[in-house]
Amino acid sequence: MNEGLSVSELNLVILESLRREPRLRNVTVTAEISGFKHYLSSGHWYFALKDAQASIPCVMFRQNTVHAALKPKDGDRVTVNGYVELYPRDGRVQFYILSLKAAGVGSLHEQFEALKQKLQAEGLFDPGRKRILPQIPKKVAVITSASGAALHDILSVSGMRNPSIPIVLIPSAVQGEGAGAELAAAVRKVSALRDVDVVLIGRGGGSQEDLWCFNDEGLARAIASCPVPVVSGVGHEVDFTICDFVSDVRASTPSNAAEIIFPDLSELRNRVRLFGTALSRAMNQQVHSRMLLLHQRRERLQMFSPERRLHRLRERVDQLRHSLEKDMLFAVREKEDRLTEARVLLLQQMDRKLRDREYLMGRLQARLEAISPLKVLERGYALVYDSEDRVIPDAMRAQQHTDMRIRFRDGSVQVSRKEKG
Repeated sequence: MNEGLSVSELNLVILESLRREPRLRNVTVTAEISGFKHYLSSGHWYFALKDAQASIPCVMFRQNTVHAALKPKDGDRVTVNGYVELYPRDGRVQFYILSLKAAGVGSLHEQFEALKQKLQAEGLFDPGRKRILPQIPKKVAVITSASGAALHDILSVSGMRNPSIPIVLIPSAVQGEGAGAELAAAVRKVSALRDVDVVLIGRGGGSQEDLWCFNDEGLARAIASCPVPVVSGVGHEVDFTICDFVSDVRASTPSNAAEIIFPDLSELRNRVRLFGTALSRAMNQQVHSRMLLLHQRRERLQMFSPERRLHRLRERVDQLRHSLEKDMLFAVREKEDRLTEARVLLLQQMDRKLRDREYLMGRLQARLEAISPLKVLERGYALVYDSEDRVIPDAMRAQQHTDMRIRFRDGSVQVSRKEKG
């Protein structure tokens, strides 16, 4: 049984057939560049040439790129010359470019530039309207495909840098027809989310056609009206979209956007430590400065020597006190002598006055005793007192009291008067 050709043999047959076709050995094509990539390590260029209906992969090796009249970019319309062959390893037909020159601007690029100039004229790209991102966001809204590699990269970077910051995903198509309107609707949803203070919108790399939805005018206006800052991470570093220009911050890739938004937790801790060290150093410097100033002012005070002046004043006070004590002692002694003389004279006069008063008192006492009612008591009489120790002089007034006290010579008796029945 004939096993037929191997894949390698089949690819060689196709290659030989293509090489025998003279129309494919010297081909000139004018078309639009798409998906341009420059590999710096090899110097080769890889891109596609396209028109409205089809595209073909192209490669231009380094020995030819160094002679090219320009380095193309997506959207450039170029005229190229080369040949078509099959790359046997992959079984892929490629256009091998030998020369390249400008041939005008492609239609997608024209649309891009027209919209860019329009929005720029309206001020949507002005640096003055760009908002500053929060240093530590409360919550981040991510607008991208729920199944794309961009979301995986964003979650991976955010998880490594700061997993404590919550993420809310607003899924959206990021390629194809209607993707621009869906992205715009996703941006408008952000205003209804609580605590979201920054938005990341983007997707991974691709051709200009793949990223075209990020050039949608409706999306640009939705980003401009978004209530919180927007970070655009679309494609690779060489890719630029309208979304990049209107967003508050443009990142080169989705991973780079996550690095911009999510602060590194370890870096924050290091910054706190550095701030603490700097604060401690500043405080020590302030204390040292104040101590130096205090020392200088103390030296100035010592130059004027208020302590010495105070010491002299204290010596003067001590001298005055000693002189005053001496004068006071002399005056006291003089007064004491005079006082002693006056005391002797006073005692003599007091003694004389006292004897005179005692003699007069004796006479008065004898007269009082002669008329004292107590003397009467010794002769058998008694005194009657009411409850308030007032003398009752007669029987009529005694009728007005029930409780009375009778005083005799040798004591008192308490009596009560009974009413007649």
